Amino acid sequence: MSEPPVVIKTVDNGPYQVKGPVKVVDHENNVYELGPGRTHLLCRCGLSAKKPFCDGSHAREGFTAADRATPAETQ
Repeated sequence: MSEPPVVIKTVDNGPYQVKGPVKVVDHENNVYELGPGRTHLLCRCGLSAKKPFCDGSHAREGFTAADRATPAETQ
């Protein structure tokens, strides 16, 4: 079985890691084509000055992601 074309992984108390290819469209309809192979980090804390991308603000500000998905929530 082959690996899915897009993988999104949460980093504990950090950003989303996205491995593509994938297209990201922000709230102003700016399009970011993220090619295959490289991992991109997307902001999850809401503090990044480079949204939708992570700039490390989560670490400086002490962001914690206490919520965890459960199997019932993912279906």
